[in-house]
Amino acid sequence: MNRIKIALILNLSISLAFIPAQRSIDRSRETSITQAIKKVGPAVASINVQQKVSAYSISDPFFRFFFPPEIYPRKSSGSGVVISPDGYVLTNTHVIENASNITVTLSGGNEYDAEVVGMDKTSDLALLTLEGRNFPYAELGDSDDLIIGEWVIALGNPFELFSVSNQPTASVGIVSATHMDFGRQRESGRVLQNMIQTDAAINPGNSGGPLVNSIGEVIGINTFILTGSNYNQGSIGIGFAIPINTAKRIAEELKNTGRVDRSFSTGLVVQPLTKSIIRYLEIPFRSGVIVVHVEEGSAAQKAGLVIGDIIVTAGGKNVDSPAGIRDLIAEKDLRSGDVLKLKVYRDGSYRSVRLRLGSYN
Repeated sequence: MNRIKIALILNLSISLAFIPAQRSIDRSRETSITQAIKKVGPAVASINVQQKVSAYSISDPFFRFFFPPEIYPRKSSGSGVVISPDGYVLTNTHVIENASNITVTLSGGNEYDAEVVGMDKTSDLALLTLEGRNFPYAELGDSDDLIIGEWVIALGNPFELFSVSNQPTASVGIVSATHMDFGRQRESGRVLQNMIQTDAAINPGNSGGPLVNSIGEVIGINTFILTGSNYNQGSIGIGFAIPINTAKRIAEELKNTGRVDRSFSTGLVVQPLTKSIIRYLEIPFRSGVIVVHVEEGSAAQKAGLVIGDIIVTAGGKNVDSPAGIRDLIAEKDLRSGDVLKLKVYRDGSYRSVRLRLGSYN
């Protein structure tokens, strides 16, 4: 009897000793990455879209003139992230463009019909809203405070895998680069500036989903990848996300007005430098634009610009045509109230000028 009791006591002691060891092992599996996924995962959305696409069933251009295109239904999917408890969802414009119906699914499988608050083709950002309250939402970080090489997680709905388990798929990588500028895309009209590059796997369906840092803050919106000639082959480790600071600004404008107003005025008229102007004014350089008119009371006058000033650079980039300044303002997504830094040559010396863009009355 005593031997049995001793054996039971020994077994119990071994079991009790094993429990803390097992708990220690379980805790060691928890990392900042797993905690970040657990924190943000409930706010990640699968976005399923029904679109109406027009296409001609005949190829002859002559007959196309007499017959309208046929309308075909098409389904597509992407990702998004809930950014507030009252159900605002941030995603890419190209995910929901031309949608006739948008369904948002959150972790666990709850589905909601989404309404478009507004979308902005230039930044490729769109804001949706869900009916309800107390939604799980993600904390937005500061994309101006990124470290090259820090861990990041891409969360979303690649290849519609969200529907298999009713939860987002995660891939892990680092911040590969920041301030990646691709300029204005001719076909889509998108301006892809200041992008975050990552090697976290981003695949078709990840568009619009969050890029998250290791403390569970959204620092970007996954938008596009570089890949081979066949887009469907997926990630090769070069993906790009819109910085969350840009997205926050766009989302706020869309929430308040449903659109993004990029109209601005400078009150400035310039013309390119010519050989005769360079020779007459004895200018010691060959590239720039000369101010030929400053409107009374305009942003240019308030900045101190005068006729005869020569603008050499705008926003740190060389300027050699009137269109150059406009293109730069568009690329940097500046608008009324924003400041454009100019390098100006006047009376034989250079000076810095801060031009605050004005608005049209």
